[in-house]
Amino acid sequence: MSWRVAVCDGQENMRKAEEKFSIVLLRNLAGVLAIVWMCVIFAFSAQTKEESSVVSESFTYRMVSSTKFFFHWDMSDERVREIANAIEGFVRKAAHMTEYGILSVLLYIWIGQWEMSFLRRGGTAAGAAAVYAATDEFHQLFVAGRSGRFSDVCIDSAGALAGVVVFMLFVKIVKYVRAKREKHREREM
Repeated sequence: MSWRVAVCDGQENMRKAEEKFSIVLLRNLAGVLAIVWMCVIFAFSAQTKEESSVVSESFTYRMVSSTKFFFHWDMSDERVREIANAIEGFVRKAAHMTEYGILSVLLYIWIGQWEMSFLRRGGTAAGAAAVYAATDEFHQLFVAGRSGRFSDVCIDSAGALAGVVVFMLFVKIVKYVRAKREKHREREM
């Protein structure tokens, strides 16, 4: 073996080691972010009914107001409030689904450091997020004006499952595109 081949092999090994290190770092960062995100969810759940209503009403009002501005609709403030009040429940549930979708994706990335199949990893991440949703609803039983609801656990779990499925599809698409590019490069050489 010539010294050039040995140098190329050494560089390739170094590149693979750096790549593996960055993947491990990313996965551990996702684990830390999952814990931080659970704390954010817990903090929102610890708000009293009144505090939570103020947050969601103001968000929904701003969302409808910005839509009015964006599309140049001529609506009175009263009409904006009316629409905001009409869609507030939907916006709240969509926010719950989004919260748990994000949590399941972070857990999916973190769980990737252990050997398991693609589907098992997704199921584990969605399942862990669903368990957290159940504990979160239990926590709400002890918050003034709030109640723990099984329907909310189902909504949160659906969000977790949807989030991880969308992310898994995204990962599959990225891998497919990379494989196509690699084949194309090999043919050009």
